[in-house]
Amino acid sequence: MAELSEQIRVLVVDDDALVRAGLTMILAGAGDVEIVGEAADGSEAERAVTEHQPDVVLMDIRMPGIDGLAATEIVRARDDPPEVIVLTTFDTDDHVLSALRAGASGFLLKDTPPADIIRAIRAVAAGEPILSPAITRRLIEHATASEAEQRRRHARDQLGRLSERELEVAVAIGHGKSNAEISRELYMSIATVKAHVSRLLEKLEFNNRVQIALLAHDADEA
Repeated sequence: MAELSEQIRVLVVDDDALVRAGLTMILAGAGDVEIVGEAADGSEAERAVTEHQPDVVLMDIRMPGIDGLAATEIVRARDDPPEVIVLTTFDTDDHVLSALRAGASGFLLKDTPPADIIRAIRAVAAGEPILSPAITRRLIEHATASEAEQRRRHARDQLGRLSERELEVAVAIGHGKSNAEISRELYMSIATVKAHVSRLLEKLEFNNRVQIALLAHDADEA
């Protein structure tokens, strides 16, 4: 996670040279964001992460060879991994949901306004996912009924391993609550909330709270 007082190092991974150039131009206007490298496909992504040590990776999903989903899984499995924001043309792309489950911190449509792209990069660099509950729900709804049932059973089994307090925190995360909101709602200090979130990530073998939110949504599906 980047310190807010430092430059946020960004790696752009996209097979379209024009998209890479456009993102580079957009981000050049942000004084606290630095493009440290580019990669043309998923197979180059891991090498580029090793070489450039970015804080945030903007990762295209649909690429030849190793796609952005596989690359996200590889990058997020590293020790001290960068945050990943997946890029897509459509917000109903099933691959987006898979990338979020793999550990991406959120997603952006490729036609997102430049100012919003910069805000998203700053947010994930500060450890704040960029995924609203409404978007999560809409993505989940595009899965088939059989897949939903399988995910629901798995999610409920996973949540059944939690203590009552951990479960309350997980459900609150699923509702899009911030740590401060959870603190007020559950009458605990923010430090205690953070401790519960850390335990949830460890117990569920997740690497960010987006995955907790998705698990809570899966378990709650009707």
